[in-house]
Amino acid sequence: MQERHSDRERYFDEQARTTEKYYIPYIRKCCPELPQEVLEVGCGEGGNLFSFAQLGCSVTGVDIAAGRIAEARKFFAERGAEGTFIASDIFKLTELEHKFSLILVHDVIEHIDDKAGFLKGLKRYLAPGGVVFMAFPAWQMPFGGHQQICKSWLASHLPFIHLLPKLLYVGLLRLCHEKQETINELLSIKHTQCSIESFRKIALGEYKIINQQFYFINPHYEIKFGIKPRKLSPIISSIPFIRNYFTTSFFCILKI
Repeated sequence: MQERHSDRERYFDEQARTTEKYYIPYIRKCCPELPQEVLEVGCGEGGNLFSFAQLGCSVTGVDIAAGRIAEARKFFAERGAEGTFIASDIFKLTELEHKFSLILVHDVIEHIDDKAGFLKGLKRYLAPGGVVFMAFPAWQMPFGGHQQICKSWLASHLPFIHLLPKLLYVGLLRLCHEKQETINELLSIKHTQCSIESFRKIALGEYKIINQQFYFINPHYEIKFGIKPRKLSPIISSIPFIRNYFTTSFFCILKI
């Protein structure tokens, strides 16, 4: 397991830097006037929201993990930033009636089973003219199974193992002495996997996709590994299914 997965403050700072350098400029390219009221679903420790708060945006983060929300409040307070953080399933909230001009859904959709219901439900929180920034790794890309969370060096560094049949995948993870808790999480991701094609099909049932970008080298890798981001070749990015194997991050902007 990489150190950043246990050092959550480091992860917070890395997210904030990536958001400032890449996510916000991408959103501004589609929305020249940066939306001022921002909601992040699955916000974790709030690193993505911190850079928006620094620009004077009103930010709200919702995450089902109470521990992550506690860390978000702590990290924001330590840095003198303002933000509202709520520990809850976004669709079970009764106190959040506000509508937002921007909703962030970063590295979340691949964990959602009912993707159609999730995307439809987001419209409840979207202000007229508002947009959704969606980003996720294609399932078939080398580490689309999130195997980097493994404790074992071998399992966490082996590409494409998540594409193995379930029995072989579990056998390999057990051979690497992974805990059952980790195996269950990885199998959950295998179950809720998200390809670019399946996402587009669902999203276009509720929204218009006004912009999309395929990354061969995920922008977050610059902070994590010191590797310069690189967009996927336009030729490969135009080939359905094949592009999934090369897309480490897919960005898009959705609008009703």
